[in-house]
Amino acid sequence: MFPIRDHNPSGRTPWITRVLIALNFIVFLLTWVMPEVLLGTGEAVAGEKLSSDELTGFLFYIGGMVPAFVSEGEMLHGFLTSQFLHAGWMHLLGNMLFLWIFGDNLEDAFGPLKYLCFYLICGAAAAFAEYLAHPLSEIPMVGASGSIAGVLGGYLLLYPRAKVDVLLIFIIFFRVFTIPAWIVLMAWFGLQVLGVTTPDDPEGGDMVAYWAHAGGFIAGLALAMPFFLRQGGPRFWSRFDGHPPHPEAGYVLSPSRIPKVVRRN
Repeated sequence: MFPIRDHNPSGRTPWITRVLIALNFIVFLLTWVMPEVLLGTGEAVAGEKLSSDELTGFLFYIGGMVPAFVSEGEMLHGFLTSQFLHAGWMHLLGNMLFLWIFGDNLEDAFGPLKYLCFYLICGAAAAFAEYLAHPLSEIPMVGASGSIAGVLGGYLLLYPRAKVDVLLIFIIFFRVFTIPAWIVLMAWFGLQVLGVTTPDDPEGGDMVAYWAHAGGFIAGLALAMPFFLRQGGPRFWSRFDGHPPHPEAGYVLSPSRIPKVVRRN
């Protein structure tokens, strides 16, 4: 079950959200498809020629947030650069889907520059939460999940009752249904809390940075709070009943172009 769109149109073109999505795709292609572009010809790293996958892993260590390095006061740039690295296509596409659905409304509310700062600070706060949870870990943390978790936190605070279309897939059963944003976002956050409270896998099988997700979400709530209070705080909710302060978008399914076949007796 995952969201596919909301009914909350933005009043301006979300250029920053689009640029962030494009940048994430470009960096992904460079780190996974063409890592040699970022590391020269793929020649010596510590005197050895590395394969494409090894080059990608090396890029994760120099661009990701590695808690053990941070504990030694090194590679602090990872708090920023890790936000643009992804561990695979599904990791990237899932993150970009959430950013596309929820990011445009925060950009519309905050303005482009403030939204960009909000996004990057949430990502850094998420990485810091993961660092505090595992300060000696040598596993690089990568992904925009923490930044996007902040976007989800801000969205929950401002538009808790915005309608979100969710796609449910159960074996061969597919259905789209509409539910309030607070259910979608609190369910997502609940999964992160469950992950945080679950003991770590000693074999390292669970590689999800739950602390980063939870930390980014809380940071998003906190950073969106000043804007929420300037809008009237709880009075902002009461004026619009938790819905966006503008007409919602409506979606109508287009009729299929496939001709119907009538069974004849």
